[in-house]
Amino acid sequence: MNRRPTPLTAIALAAVAALSLSACGSGEDSSKDNDKIAGADTEADSSTSASPSASASDAADRPDITLPKDMKSVFEGWKTGDAAKDAALADAERALGSVDDAIARGDTKSDALAFYYQDDALVSEVKWVQAWLDANISWTGTIRYFDPQVTLRDEKTAVVVYCADDSKAYNKNRKTGKVDKAPASDSPYVLYNTRLERNGEGVWVTTGLLTKRGHERCGG
Repeated sequence: MNRRPTPLTAIALAAVAALSLSACGSGEDSSKDNDKIAGADTEADSSTSASPSASASDAADRPDITLPKDMKSVFEGWKTGDAAKDAALADAERALGSVDDAIARGDTKSDALAFYYQDDALVSEVKWVQAWLDANISWTGTIRYFDPQVTLRDEKTAVVVYCADDSKAYNKNRKTGKVDKAPASDSPYVLYNTRLERNGEGVWVTTGLLTKRGHERCGG
């Protein structure tokens, strides 16, 4: 996960450096070729989605994710009308929620985090959450996720690419609750390129993750 850098996140940026350079999925994508993102030509609508809920046919025993009232995420256009693609998007959204839940609670061993991330992606997210704890910060405000595009490579593999705008999200001291609204020096826009794999329970688990702050596709 990337958050918009402020002076308080200097420590956390060390953890995301490896994450931003790690390959997404099988190694087809690299940080040197971020202008060519898998799935970037897939269309999505522009409606705002509420938090996803498991369908009646979903047999997975999903962990609860409850975020503080001051930690909000808005998902724009996260419905395509295609059931398979929407299922992948819903789990990508839940994965993001699991990271914020872990940050808010200060829990790197979160059940939700391990439920929605595996392999290198899980290792990266655990390090990312730990970086927030080491810096003694959480975050408050609103992050906007938009322009999601899904490519189904087969029945069990998908690539989900989307943008984030964290210009309205701010660091918050975990002990004092003080919010730091100092202006950041770089772009608030982040491109996410993620690989998801559908497990035996029907859950689309994130196994690969590449991020690029300031990418032109997201307005950077």
